[in-house]
Amino acid sequence: MKLFTKDKDGHFIREINGIKLPFPLTEFMKVRKWGYILSALLMVISLFFIITKGFNWGLDFTGGVVFDTHFSQSANLEQIRSKLHENGIESPIVQTTGSVQDVMIRLPAGNNDSAIGEQVKSMLQNVDKGIQIRSIEFVGPNVGEELAQGAVYATLATLAMVLIYVGSRFEWRLGFGGIASLAHDVIITLGVFSALQIEIDLTFVAAILSVVGYSINDSIVVFDRVRENFRKIRRLDTIDIIDISLTQTLSRTIITSATTLIVVIALFFFGGPSIHNFSLALLVGIGFGTYSSIFIAIAIAYDVGLRREHMIPPKVDKEIDELP
Repeated sequence: MKLFTKDKDGHFIREINGIKLPFPLTEFMKVRKWGYILSALLMVISLFFIITKGFNWGLDFTGGVVFDTHFSQSANLEQIRSKLHENGIESPIVQTTGSVQDVMIRLPAGNNDSAIGEQVKSMLQNVDKGIQIRSIEFVGPNVGEELAQGAVYATLATLAMVLIYVGSRFEWRLGFGGIASLAHDVIITLGVFSALQIEIDLTFVAAILSVVGYSINDSIVVFDRVRENFRKIRRLDTIDIIDISLTQTLSRTIITSATTLIVVIALFFFGGPSIHNFSLALLVGIGFGTYSSIFIAIAIAYDVGLRREHMIPPKVDKEIDELP
């Protein structure tokens, strides 16, 4: 299995038909079947966990209690979380809302007792004696169900619009490959969260939609280069054109993905608990999104029949067209 192509003298090919490559020509399409096997295995494992373990839905979907509080001084969010944990409240969400003294506290379902306000206030008076609870809102499971349905509809609508856009701008085979790669990224990300039973909230939905946008952007860069090379290079087969296009965009893919992942890793470790799940979803999704744009999207488009004539409209001979 060759990853890099050499000429007859044993030198790595760096130029084809006058087109210079940033790296030696990498034969991605020769290893695409291994990519299919790896992706199929990961998707089966992900679906197994999704079906058997389900998801750990956050209070955005299951309901709970939301407190709008005001502290007399800068609130210590870690201290607030610790105090709630000490009193038997699991998975509280503690976030500032505008200023360092205004804090929103969300407790999961099961804490809907009418006296919960006084209980939370007495707990947190050990942190700040001047705490004020401005409002208490009880969110029922019906609202959570509506949010879950809205999240599913938003994701499906995004995938449908991506399919329409790619199919109209390029070719339906590329649209099919792009949607397959997006489904691949989303299912694996969901599988990771299901396997680890990480809480899913609305920030996770935002992360999934971000992953969809990032992944399809990578795929469109490859699709555009494939179309460009179909017009520039006439004597090579489709599989060679795809390998050249992927090699040309490899440096851009590596730099973009690496810089993005550096930021996401920083958010994961230093961003705090409120965006921990968001950054983890981005970390998994962007990692697999980069992989799928190379080994899934364009590979599937090729295997369902993508050819040069599909990307370049045939020229009509005017003389023949004018014959009676």
